[in-house]
Amino acid sequence: MKQPELGRRIVELRKEKGLTQEELVDRCNISVRTLQRIETGEVTPRVYTIKTILAALDYDLSKISDNENSFFERVTLFLKNIFLIEIDQEKPSGYLIRQLNIAWIFGIIYFLSGFAEAPAEYYRYEEGRMIFSIALYIIIKIVVLVSFFFFQRGFVLVGFLFRNYLMKIISYILIFCMLLTIAYDIVSVFYDADERKFILGAEALTFGTILIIFGFSLLRLRRSVGMVSTFAGIFEIVAGCFFLTVILFFIGDILLIPAELFEIVILYKSTELIRSKQQ
Repeated sequence: MKQPELGRRIVELRKEKGLTQEELVDRCNISVRTLQRIETGEVTPRVYTIKTILAALDYDLSKISDNENSFFERVTLFLKNIFLIEIDQEKPSGYLIRQLNIAWIFGIIYFLSGFAEAPAEYYRYEEGRMIFSIALYIIIKIVVLVSFFFFQRGFVLVGFLFRNYLMKIISYILIFCMLLTIAYDIVSVFYDADERKFILGAEALTFGTILIIFGFSLLRLRRSVGMVSTFAGIFEIVAGCFFLTVILFFIGDILLIPAELFEIVILYKSTELIRSKQQ
């Protein structure tokens, strides 16, 4: 069953049980605003949310759904959730804190994995040799990609929470560019990549531009999270400038070390701000 029929059916079931919206959300761990939007047909909830509501109403999901969702709908819902697209304004604070905790934890993993990736890339570029086996090199690259994704995903959420839409957009761009970069690094292991120097130069120019923009988006967080965002933003901007020189990109890499540490703190402080609003 799709909206708005789903919303109308939930209203009917709730009234049959003699429950108010406030009483129902207490059983479901969702906000009143979210339930209101579902009942009026403004949003299509995830299958998990539907199941939670129906379980609270003692109703069988199979009676209200058309074989739940199609495969395409399930994939769409999964992608919206994993990429934090169309974040519900009334998401429970517990959900937001959980996602930010995931982000700063993966930020630490990304930071640490860089100490394995950096020497691997240095020897591969400067001396044309691998210091790790191909299998281990690929594993390191995958760890870097996955940890960076969840780390940067945290800034998508921060951009949403503090209405910093520049940060939200540039974070998506960073994720996309990192995906392309890691994919090329892995694929180029299996053939004689004569174009690698050109690609590395293009990556330096691309990331230099993006890092400068990301740095400015961090500066805009000062009122929300304090001076730590200013320090992070300055390091990102200066690092981006060194990337743009191409030949001095390695200095930019060094400057990203403190920038990433400050950014981990930003994500952690964001969880504290949400908790303080609960009290």
